[in-house]
Amino acid sequence: MIIDTHCHVLPPEIQRRRADLLAQDATFGALFAKPGSAMAGVTELIQAMDRDGVSRSVIMGIGWATQDLARESNDYLIDSALAHKGRLSAFCSLNPAWGDAAVLELERCAKGGAVGIGELHADSQGFDITDKVRMEPVMDAARRLSLPVLVHASEPVGHQYAGKGETTPGKLYRFIENFPDNVIICAHWGGGLPFYALMPEVPEVIKNVYFDTAVSPFLYRPQVVRTVVDLIGSDRILFGTDFPLIQPKRLLRYVDEAALEQPTHDAILGGNAARLFGL
Repeated sequence: MIIDTHCHVLPPEIQRRRADLLAQDATFGALFAKPGSAMAGVTELIQAMDRDGVSRSVIMGIGWATQDLARESNDYLIDSALAHKGRLSAFCSLNPAWGDAAVLELERCAKGGAVGIGELHADSQGFDITDKVRMEPVMDAARRLSLPVLVHASEPVGHQYAGKGETTPGKLYRFIENFPDNVIICAHWGGGLPFYALMPEVPEVIKNVYFDTAVSPFLYRPQVVRTVVDLIGSDRILFGTDFPLIQPKRLLRYVDEAALEQPTHDAILGGNAARLFGL
């Protein structure tokens, strides 16, 4: 079973309002300012899943900075997951900077069937991920509801790209240290955080942390898959594409190039996600 744990879909109405929303929401503006930036809805995702053999996908928003757009997106995500039971699971978008309103939106979405939170974009959403006091209400609620939290992560070196930001391994590490009992998913290999597992103290700190493969072909050579398996094991790596930026078949070929043992390959492509989300 192949499970894509990192897919972005937008309501058709939001896609139609693209030009107007670029200036209204900082995250939307950062990701879609370039003409031709890929957008997709659930229909396009299901078509890609059927074409490329993906059994199930986790759908999410983009880390909305504004509450109204987050709520509109969340309603679409939850309704879509209900309409495609067995194929889709929904994460909910929120901003820890909203304070109590973020917790209320989280609880509302959890009641509707959301299975996680994310993707959080600290830079464009305007919060400090290392601020324990600011993050605590959302993280406490996530732990109480047994929901993982997906965080956008960035590399401290290398090329620039839309939405890269500055949530680099040092900041992620402090965030993880602040909330050791939460299940946290660091997108995009955590900006390279698993590489620090060579340090003796790091494996214990990141023991509840998962890392996804989202947009890997734009970031690393395929050897990164084998490298991270060797550093932290295979049981906390999640297959994720960052659809529609990357199509499933491209990421599947990428993982295949790592030439992993079959049990490791199967765990990354779906087994770990099935266990994490109780599928």
